[in-house]
Amino acid sequence: MKQQTWTNYIIVALLTTQLFIGYLGIPLMSGSRFSVDCKPDIIIVGENEGGKPPVVVESDESVARRETLKRDLDKGLFILVNKQNPVDSSYKPDDLTAIKYFAPDRPPEGRVMRAEAAEAFNRLSEVAAKEGYEIIVTTAYRSYEFQTTLYNNYVKRNGQQKADTFSAQPGKSEHQTGLAADVSSPSVGYQLTEDYIHTPEGKWLNDNAYKFGFIIRFPKGKDSITGYMYEPWHIRYVGKTAAKEIFNEGFTLEEYLEKEI
Repeated sequence: MKQQTWTNYIIVALLTTQLFIGYLGIPLMSGSRFSVDCKPDIIIVGENEGGKPPVVVESDESVARRETLKRDLDKGLFILVNKQNPVDSSYKPDDLTAIKYFAPDRPPEGRVMRAEAAEAFNRLSEVAAKEGYEIIVTTAYRSYEFQTTLYNNYVKRNGQQKADTFSAQPGKSEHQTGLAADVSSPSVGYQLTEDYIHTPEGKWLNDNAYKFGFIIRFPKGKDSITGYMYEPWHIRYVGKTAAKEIFNEGFTLEEYLEKEI
């Protein structure tokens, strides 16, 4: 009977852990009202001697994860920009840095990303090249003004309803954060096409981007969540910890911010 009582106690403790383990609870940037509640892994220690309750502690791995995500949050890597969370027209990162590997026939203003993201993409491109795949940026950072011109052109050509499925309205493009990039390869003529996923480069990117801190931002079958069609060429930097978890779980960024942290 006593053993069963302690078993019940442990189950209750597990179910109520969130009530007494500290979380981050820090709001994201860009008007998003998500918070980071890094759910910890717990370990029950102690032998319940003398009628004392078991001690519930957080694992070292879980602590390290929370601390990493907290640092990435503080650096603004989880800024959420989508149709519901716009940024101001004046928003511009102050650490935009040139990318080494880019399509030469595209505007030079789009060859920059935030410093950490630019460094990560350079590593991604170099590792891919060593394995026989050329992956370069076609456009990364876009100013509010550039996105306005781009979006208006798409609306004129395709109509607003269609344009809104693949192009962001001004202020609602995460390209403006300096953390997103469109990439391509010679196998598709450096174009942005859904067929990219059927190329060796596109498959490599899909399977390896997370190792460098990037995710495929608009996955297939998730348009009802992201608001955009599948884009196997569009990557977004979130840091290695979040990228790996998003990849493993098959989440969108929206789902990850809501459910995992």
